[in-house]
Amino acid sequence: MLSGKSILVTGGTGSFGKKMIETILCKFPNVRRVIVYSRDELKQFEMSQVFSEAKYPQMRYFIGDVRDKERLGRAMRGVDVVIHAAALKQVPACEYNPFEAVKTNVIGAQNVIDSAIDQGVKQVIALSTDKAAAPINLYGATKLCSDKLFVSANNYKGPADIKFSVVRYGNVMGSRGSVIPFFMGQRHKNVIPITDTRMTRFNITLEEGVALVMHAITHAWGGEIFVPKIPSYRILDVAKAIAPKCRQEIIGIRPGEKLHEEMITETDAISSLEFDTYFVILPSVKLWDVDRYMETFRGKKCSDGFKYSSGENTEWLTVKQIRELIKMHVDKDFSVTEDEEESDPGRSSVAAFQRGTQISSKESAED
Repeated sequence: MLSGKSILVTGGTGSFGKKMIETILCKFPNVRRVIVYSRDELKQFEMSQVFSEAKYPQMRYFIGDVRDKERLGRAMRGVDVVIHAAALKQVPACEYNPFEAVKTNVIGAQNVIDSAIDQGVKQVIALSTDKAAAPINLYGATKLCSDKLFVSANNYKGPADIKFSVVRYGNVMGSRGSVIPFFMGQRHKNVIPITDTRMTRFNITLEEGVALVMHAITHAWGGEIFVPKIPSYRILDVAKAIAPKCRQEIIGIRPGEKLHEEMITETDAISSLEFDTYFVILPSVKLWDVDRYMETFRGKKCSDGFKYSSGENTEWLTVKQIRELIKMHVDKDFSVTEDEEESDPGRSSVAAFQRGTQISSKESAED
């Protein structure tokens, strides 16, 4: 799939970028080049100690900002696939610095699109967020705009042989600034701040996020927004899993937060397809034969009135499963004492939630 190709990852020093690059180097040792494009020299230096050019001669490190179109164009020369992960992601920071978010998440997205077309890139996969569905904060609004730009880029690419698609998913377990490492850091204070006891979120591991991007690279026809089927968790269950003996302090919802996140709204569902382990939101302008697409990947249209919300999900992580996932994906030394353990009638394994974007070899052959 990626052997012999040149890959560029914007925001390559972030949590996702590092896992994506690790996966590429492991699964495709014959990849021609892997380019980390980001603006933080310290993070690039630290990353180069792990993925050095001496050990991995395919690696390249480019200091650059997606706001800088000229630099992007230089970095994309000879690149086959671009994975666009760079963004300003912190909701409060985007609310306080709105146009900075616009410059990175919207103008930066357009710069990626134009540079990819100009430099002869073959495929672009852009990362999105559940906050882009029916957004109420600026971060979500900028990412919705970004999603629209990438989908619509398939309309004006002209004769260029390039496909643009989007991958949208929920909270990444253990990513920087997310709730799980935050709660873990609060345990020693014996107080866990809870914004609202009703709050729920989708959950995905870094490995599942990378698997979905890999799936999009091999299956995208251009213009899709891929949405994985993933479980939800209740914020109270996360607090109980991490610090069951700590006092919970209700602090109220922060500006721009929702009680529940959506990845597919009821309106989106009208033009969405369902597959075994994921959904696809179709482009608003018809780019290819939808019936043939459904037949190729064995999908069906979403039912009337369907929406995909973290609060109305059919799959939920239990306290026990949250603990298992934390130990597996966040901190292998994580544990709670025996007197903190509670009976948990949930499934005995988290394997059911490790599906990610796994696809059968038969489906791959049909692509």
